[in-house]
Formats: sequence, C-alpha cells, structure tokens
Amino acid sequence: MLNEIEQFIREQDLIPPKSRVICAVSGGADSICLLHILYRLRAKLDFQLAAAHFNHMLRGEESDRDAAFVHQFRNLCCGQQRLPDGTLLPSVPLYMWSRDVAVEAKRRGTGIEETARDLRYEFLRAAAELFRADRIATAHTANDNIETILFHLARGSGLRGMAGILPVGNGLIRPLLAATRQQVEDYLAYQGLPYVEDSSNTDDAYARNRIRHQVVPVLEELYPGFARRTTETACLLRADEELLSRQAAELSGQARAEGGRLAIAASLIASAPAPVAVRAVRQLIGRLNGGDQDCAAPHLEAVVRLCREEGSPSAQANLPRGLTARREYRELVLSREPAPSPLPETGLALPGVTGVGSWEITCTRQVYEGQPQGAFEFWLSQALAPALTARSRRRGDRLTLSRRPEKTLKKWYIDEKIPRARRDCLPVLECAGQTAAAAGLGPNRLFSPGEGEAAWHFVLKEREHADINSGKEENSHARERHPGDIIQ
Repeated sequence: MLNEIEQFIREQDLIPPKSRVICAVSGGADSICLLHILYRLRAKLDFQLAAAHFNHMLRGEESDRDAAFVHQFRNLCCGQQRLPDGTLLPSVPLYMWSRDVAVEAKRRGTGIEETARDLRYEFLRAAAELFRADRIATAHTANDNIETILFHLARGSGLRGMAGILPVGNGLIRPLLAATRQQVEDYLAYQGLPYVEDSSNTDDAYARNRIRHQVVPVLEELYPGFARRTTETACLLRADEELLSRQAAELSGQARAEGGRLAIAASLIASAPAPVAVRAVRQLIGRLNGGDQDCAAPHLEAVVRLCREEGSPSAQANLPRGLTARREYRELVLSREPAPSPLPETGLALPGVTGVGSWEITCTRQVYEGQPQGAFEFWLSQALAPALTARSRRRGDRLTLSRRPEKTLKKWYIDEKIPRARRDCLPVLECAGQTAAAAGLGPNRLFSPGEGEAAWHFVLKEREHADINSGKEENSHARERHPGDIIQ
C-alpha cells in the first residue's frame, strides 16, 4: 500500500519537493494511517511534516480520549527518525486545539455539523500558517469518495458532484483517495498500529453512515469490484469536469469588474452550451464570494435564463448570500449592492450648487442662445421655473421631451434602456408639481427657454459611481456626452 500511495502522490503532484505538509489527525484509522505513511515518505519525497488535532468537545470523555491518544501516538510512532545515511529527522510537530462546537453552533445559529466543519478547517488553516505549511493533508479514502458520489447522486447533483472528492484543491491534498478502507485497516494491522473509534461513526441517524453501512455493502455484494469501478468512473468524470471548467473560465474571464459588481455581455452566456454557461455563472459567483462557488443548480439555471430571454431586459434573480443577478439590456450584472435609497427631496439653489444624495447639481444664470439640450446638461426658463426641487421619481411622473410625445418617466426609462436598478438613483427636477427635467433624459420642453431668454443652466454630475457602467445604450437621437452620462 505504501508504494501505491507514493505513486498516487507523484502522479497527482500532491507533494512537490521542499513542501511543508500538515496532516489532519482525528485518531481514527484513516488519519492514523495517513500520518504514518507521510511520516515514512517524508525523507524520500523531500518534504517537512506536522500533525494537527482538533477536539470538537462533542463526545465528552471520548473526545478527550481521542486527543490524548493522538498526542501519545505522535510521541511513540512519529518521533525522531535516523536515515540509513545517518541523517536525523526531527519529531513531527503536533498542533492541538479544542473548542466547544455545540456552544459555538448556538452562538452562530448554525447546525452542529456545519459549525464543526467550519471550526475544524479554521483551526487547520491557522495551524498551517504557524507551521508555514503549503499543503493540508486529509485522510479521505476511496470509500469516502464512493459515499460522497452516492450522496450527490441522491441529491440530484450534476457532473461536478459525480466527479467525487478531488485529490487536490484549495490547499488541501487527499493522498489516501487511492486506497480503500479495507486497505487502510490491513495496513494498520500489518504495522501493528493502534487507532480509536469514533462512536458517532456507527450512528445510522446520519445519512452518510447509512450509505456506508447499508448501501455500499449491498452494491459490493451485487457488483463485486463496485468500489474500484466507481473510483475509475469518478476519474473519467473529473477529466470531463476539468475540460468544461476550463472552457467556462475562458468565458467568465471576459467579465469586467466594476467596484463590487461583475458585468458580462449576456449574449456570451446565452450562446454558450448549457454545461459551459452554468459553470461560467458559478465561477462569476465565486469571484464575488471570495472563491466560494457553492450555489444550487436552480439558481445557476435562473441566471442563464436571464441571459437567454430577450423579452425581459430588466429582469433579475436573487441568489444566496445577498447576491443579485440582473439583466441590464445587453449585459448580465452580478452584484451585492444594497437597494438604492430614495433621494432626499431638496430645494435647489438658484443659482448655486446643491448636493442631492450622490449628485452635485450646479445652476448658473445664462441667456439661452439655442444650445442643444442634453440629458445631464440643459437649460430651463427662469420665468417658468422660479423655484425647483430635486427628488427621486414618483409614480405618475410624466415628461415631454423635445419633438417627442409625452410619456411617463417609467416608459421613458424603458425606451432609453436605463437599467431598473439605476432609475431611482437619478434626480428628477420638479416645479409646482410638474416634472421640469429628469437626469438621464433631459428637460421638459414645456419648461424650455426661448432663444435670447433668461435661463437657468444646469449641469448634473454624480460624485460617486461615476465610472460604473450603467448599461444605457445609444439611440437614434444621439447627443454629445456630458459629465455623469450613463454610458456603455
């Protein structure tokens, strides 16, 4: 078995020369086997080794027993080692930590299993940092892989789940994936190595234990060699998954980051084969979640539909962990942005500079000389607008643009392809209950000055997020761009 594990480590490049590896050790058969094998291979493969044990404090005296056993095993079986050439290798350092998982789960409001896993990996990464390790080794075996695959199959997992446990990923390595649990037990018996049993492993209240004790033995009886063939199939599926993931990475790599959001042409996602499109979306979500790509298939599929359904240019889908995916006309935008707050209703200084939310509205007195009216720079008649207020849009607001019919602001925003998320952030100028102008659209022609008439000259400029692409598309009545314009 030692040779098989060594070959697997080399084939998968799990431990390059000069690596520093910390081995997670619970005291059970699998982890004791892994620690002992790595201890025997450390000189041959030229790496440094440490061990780490986390006491979950969930099983009372049994948990304390396991911790004491690991400490004793390290002292007896992983001490100083003298090589045939006389080189003396040091004892394996041991990092130990305990935490009351039940108390912490109650404090966090999470399940016992989830909390235990999170705390365990927090400890392992902290221990790895102390040891300056670049690899954390866990004792997952081929049987663990089979159980994981069956568990994912029962839950309706796709190819990613059916590929099983990866030999390497996120700084974790799993050298025992090439060995079955029976091989582990045979190795320990041959070496005369003790280990402890976790009583929770016999409790069939846990779904994984029921698969282990009731499902896998039946499949092995019906189909001898089931474990080996399942492992081989998982390797083939993993190769397929890696190919699709690389293609998805090429696609998701075309997204551009804008502050706390990612934007990509919706057509790129829509035209990609479904397996690639879904994986690209998962990768984009992972970029916003600090690498965590965990997202259910229905959510991923909903995002892909946003890209393929042309009839809903402002549709959106809510995703886990506060993420939002929305269609902004030709683009898919993923973000964790809070809902925009309404602009405070604010009287404008005429003339003067007025701050309204993130906007700066500058007004000067000028004689209008027929300049073209823009969406963020325009002129209003002093006589028709002696006083003005800035605010967010309201239901029923209407606007008549130059040489165009009167419409509601909502319809204007749709026609001008201004994203839904953007609309409540744009100031509306009101005079005596009427819409005098709207940022992103321009002035109401009913308030436009005549040539040579005294006028208010307005420039609307956004102080924050001015560089964020809002998705507004150019249209047939193109105009000169001005500061604060929504551009694509």
